[in-house]
Amino acid sequence: MVRYRVRGGNALRGTAFIQGAKNAVLPMIGAALLVPKGRTVLRNVPIIEDVRRAVELAEAVGAHVELHEAERTLVIDASRLDSAVLPARIARRFRGSVLFTPALLHRLGEAIVEGVGGCNLGSRNLDFHYLGYKRLGAVVDEGETVIHVKASGLTGATLYLDTPSHTGTENLIMAAALAKGTTVIENAALEPEVLDVIDMLTKMGARISGGGTGFITVEGVEELHAVEHTVMPDRLDAGVFAMAAAITGGELSLVGTGLDLGVVRYKLEQMGVDFARQGAVLNVRCDRRPLRPINIITDTYPGFATDLQSPMMTVAALADGTSYIHERIFDGRFALAGELNKMGADVEVDGSRAIVRGATPLTGARVTAHDLRSGIALVLAGLAAEGETLIESGYLIDRGHAHLAERMRALGADITREISEG
Repeated sequence: MVRYRVRGGNALRGTAFIQGAKNAVLPMIGAALLVPKGRTVLRNVPIIEDVRRAVELAEAVGAHVELHEAERTLVIDASRLDSAVLPARIARRFRGSVLFTPALLHRLGEAIVEGVGGCNLGSRNLDFHYLGYKRLGAVVDEGETVIHVKASGLTGATLYLDTPSHTGTENLIMAAALAKGTTVIENAALEPEVLDVIDMLTKMGARISGGGTGFITVEGVEELHAVEHTVMPDRLDAGVFAMAAAITGGELSLVGTGLDLGVVRYKLEQMGVDFARQGAVLNVRCDRRPLRPINIITDTYPGFATDLQSPMMTVAALADGTSYIHERIFDGRFALAGELNKMGADVEVDGSRAIVRGATPLTGARVTAHDLRSGIALVLAGLAAEGETLIESGYLIDRGHAHLAERMRALGADITREISEG
């Protein structure tokens, strides 16, 4: 069992190197399995637990995968896929396992999904993925513990996503890339990570148009080929480090090619955080104390990312006044509130809305990460708290942030990652 020990009081200063995007690399690993010959090379790969699980899953279905951690590079040879089973012992540990289904359908004619994991965020089902496969001609048998998807060949169709899920969009694009004819995906996700996946698939020979418009057209091709691709920087990792500068009164230079925080930057600026771009580097500084309160409504891109709502709740606890948060994406996001209140915060939850009354001094406590994003939010709380904070279930943090303790210690944080026996 992993836990993080954080002692607050240090302002973070220095250069933070932003990792590759978790939400881009996982579908890219799935896309690499579509290729019947050659070796795919992915660079700027984040060394996180979800990537390790994806490597294990790719190997479980027959791919040969080399993870070169020092070089942050993956080399994937999927020429010999020999199993259609996504075993529960691996798949249940991260939700990205569903992204392997299109490759198994095209390569082996079926996919047997024994479990789909990830964070418990309430109503977060995958029905629209499988309904999309049905529209493309697959037969889906949903059991209590296993989902069996079969297809002798997929055919293009018009698909509509009830919500513009980035995982759903990526999944259906991959399924459509080798389907016969034309597929149209309406209400498609707009995230930069989706565009990065489309860029990679296009290099591979896919014919995709309309990325970033919400209306994607895919012309099926006969075969895709192996390519080399560099994963974009992780907006969520960058947002967390920007908030770390804000919450500790520090100054950080964020390094990541083409880094753009979007609406998160504007909300932090409203709170009193200063941003300045210096060529390829984004500088973040926060001298203002206390911070100003903020109102947030989470939404799909380009709105405020639900994945950064939890860290922002922590920042809001130190603002002078009342902040209001409306969570519109995942109804399980507010598990963080009770843990922050253990540290002295004043957070009141009413359904999909939270009221954060600040500024309240935070005090170190023993707390638990309920999901990846609440975990990293508690790390931020620990950086700002007086005394020591012990965060249990740290594995969830490792799912999305690479070498977090080492990276933060290099910036002046007092943080250690520990392995406990429970």
